[in-house]
Amino acid sequence: MVATLPPTSTPTLTPGPAPTRYTARTLLQGGYRPDDLAFDTQGRLLFSDFYNDTISRLNADGSVTTLLRGINGPEGMVVLQDGTLIVAEQRTNRILSFAPGSHTPTLLRQLPGTPSAAHCKDGVDGIAFDPTTNTVIVPDSPNGNVYRLSLDGKTLTLLASGIVRPVGAYVDAQGTIYVADECGGAVWTIAPGGKTARIGGFGMPDDVALDGHGNLLLIDLQPSIHALIRVNLATGKRQTLASAGYIEPQGLVIDAQGNIFVSDDYADKIVEYEPA
Repeated sequence: MVATLPPTSTPTLTPGPAPTRYTARTLLQGGYRPDDLAFDTQGRLLFSDFYNDTISRLNADGSVTTLLRGINGPEGMVVLQDGTLIVAEQRTNRILSFAPGSHTPTLLRQLPGTPSAAHCKDGVDGIAFDPTTNTVIVPDSPNGNVYRLSLDGKTLTLLASGIVRPVGAYVDAQGTIYVADECGGAVWTIAPGGKTARIGGFGMPDDVALDGHGNLLLIDLQPSIHALIRVNLATGKRQTLASAGYIEPQGLVIDAQGNIFVSDDYADKIVEYEPA
């Protein structure tokens, strides 16, 4: 299967400094518990709801359309260009695939890790699409490994191991993978050649992305932090972009215009941050 991500999923590279101010706008408040975020092929925001076992779409008028029900703890999502939706199912530690318009999942892969109630041993969380290899990057949270999964689910390749709890992931245009280590207080990078590096000093990173200026953005859900943080990868400078009103921030995506979207599954909201 040949597939690419929807064009709205990747921020446009913009020369010059990153924005210094953002205008916050609440897109969703109450009624749902949004967790991970993704864009569909039309640029509309999708969100998983772990507690209600659903995946829904946030419409332009603020209404919500529930697309899928009965998923056993949905978390990360990848939308392919043909509309295929790939979903990480946390409670079972599986990767599922839904054909466009289908409500019946296809099991792509049962992951090696075994989830448990032990600290930092929850099942799979975030996943990411790698446009350079046409594969899905899967952090297997219970066993601390990161894998590359073929789109047909048949090939699972180990990329890195020894991460405390790998969760959210992102892949840049050069194929470098960024993985949030929620219980290790770090973000790991995996270069196309396999070399790994650790960026430490965080609380509990849950999701990661790169903006159009080459900065790393991450969600830190440690209760004493609860913030959207920007890291200049060239200088190491860190800046808190937002923290007010968060209870447990989770999902993070950036559109082609540089607008940042953050979900919080305890404050029951999705907030957009638009460059001012």
